[in-house]
Amino acid sequence: MVVIDGGLSTALELLGADVSGSLWTAQTVVDNPAILERAHRSFVEAGSQIIATASYQCGQSQFESCGLTPAQSRQALLDTTLIARRAVAGTNTLVAASIGPFGACLADGSEYTGRYDVEWSEVEDYHRHKLNILVDSGADLIAVETIPLADEARLIAEILQECGSPPAWFSFGFADSAVTYGGNTVSQAVASVVDYDNLVGVGINCTRPDYVEGLLLAMGQLAPTTAFVVYPNHGREWDAMGRCWIGSGESIPSTAELTRWVQLGAKFIGGCCGVGPDEIAELARRSRPLD
Repeated sequence: MVVIDGGLSTALELLGADVSGSLWTAQTVVDNPAILERAHRSFVEAGSQIIATASYQCGQSQFESCGLTPAQSRQALLDTTLIARRAVAGTNTLVAASIGPFGACLADGSEYTGRYDVEWSEVEDYHRHKLNILVDSGADLIAVETIPLADEARLIAEILQECGSPPAWFSFGFADSAVTYGGNTVSQAVASVVDYDNLVGVGINCTRPDYVEGLLLAMGQLAPTTAFVVYPNHGREWDAMGRCWIGSGESIPSTAELTRWVQLGAKFIGGCCGVGPDEIAELARRSRPLD
């Protein structure tokens, strides 16, 4: 089992960073790269063997909309990887360049619906431009995350193939144990990416923990030789209007749940929104008997 990090926004908030703006965690690339490096490092010190960059929410144009020049914006996107690389210096921890869905850059919660209200060509242009920068940024792999639509995952896979097929995992956000946030079945999600040439894994993230076992069972039947990636959120619900999580939930799986996930094929396990360094440290401790 490989331990991956938790919610970068959670780690940043614990350090006092304001991630409420449209750039979300990427705002710290511009305002306070030192605190971003500290947040990454907190997960490394907790035992994460892979950390994800602060590039989930934005591409170059989102940095430009905040007042940076095109050259500065391109560099800011590259810096998401460079800052993460500084945080893992002297360790064996890998860096994954985070690629969120198109809805993430809209900062309106639409990654949880898959309804973007734009021409598909705009979605394609966004991903192609962003990937052309991040594929050569020095990351060890690409983490395609919280994708609500099988068609969007397939599009990203095709663009990555054009970029030389770097190692990548593809992780979907699921509304329940049967369908993605965009309404696709588990079968449609898995089929959209399982034939990618350099597939690290297929998975589940920013999804309630209680849905994980059922999703892994379904994925295992569809792709029994594929490694699975699992990093659920804390089990609460996202209020897009209030821009906050509501309700109650659990941060990390129990030892019994973790054992079951591994038995069902989960190789990469971590956390998403609401899961901080302390929880990842406990997850790493619970994982040791499973190694």
